[in-house]
Amino acid sequence: MKLKKKLEAYCEQQSTPPSLLLQELERETHLKTLAPQMLSGPLQGRVLSLLSHLVQPKQVVEIGTFTAYATICMAEGLAPGGTIHTIEANQELEYLIRKYIRKAEMEDRIQLHIGQAQDIIPTLEGAFDMVFIDAGKQEYLQYYELIIDRMNPGGLILADNVLWSGKVLNPGEDQDAQVLHQFNQIVLQDSRVEQLILPLRDGLMIARKL
Repeated sequence: MKLKKKLEAYCEQQSTPPSLLLQELERETHLKTLAPQMLSGPLQGRVLSLLSHLVQPKQVVEIGTFTAYATICMAEGLAPGGTIHTIEANQELEYLIRKYIRKAEMEDRIQLHIGQAQDIIPTLEGAFDMVFIDAGKQEYLQYYELIIDRMNPGGLILADNVLWSGKVLNPGEDQDAQVLHQFNQIVLQDSRVEQLILPLRDGLMIARKL
């Protein structure tokens, strides 16, 4: 485990660093939230930014905003005129989310929705080029079914925490680990996508719509 952490730190040091704004957001997240480990962080944030730049999505849906770190990273690669619809269930985080969207000068690109993704996604118009799932683990499959048939060909579905601290290897009584293992298997067997799981942070799934 120590070696893994050292390698992750090395990768961060040898990668293009996040902006000063994102560094400020990370610090404030640690100061003002109860679970700062939920933040994507520098390495995963740069992966999300890189994928967004490669896809150049016109419409992105993010399920689980937290403090908008990943949101801002993905917004960096939007196509001209593109939009991120980011959905957060915890209303108490709204002030922090809006603060950093404003400081990033991305209010024209990021649309925040406070509420339940199951209610909000059906109200969004058009098809999606990129979706990032990082909310309640018990609902991952439900979120997936809500968006899969609305993905444009070549669009990416990203899902965080799919290794659940390694507990997916032996879920036991851990209900989240059980659900995530089932989710990984269902997506693997879905002929509508091809998928890859990276052991990045707590496991990042990348599925491409065929």
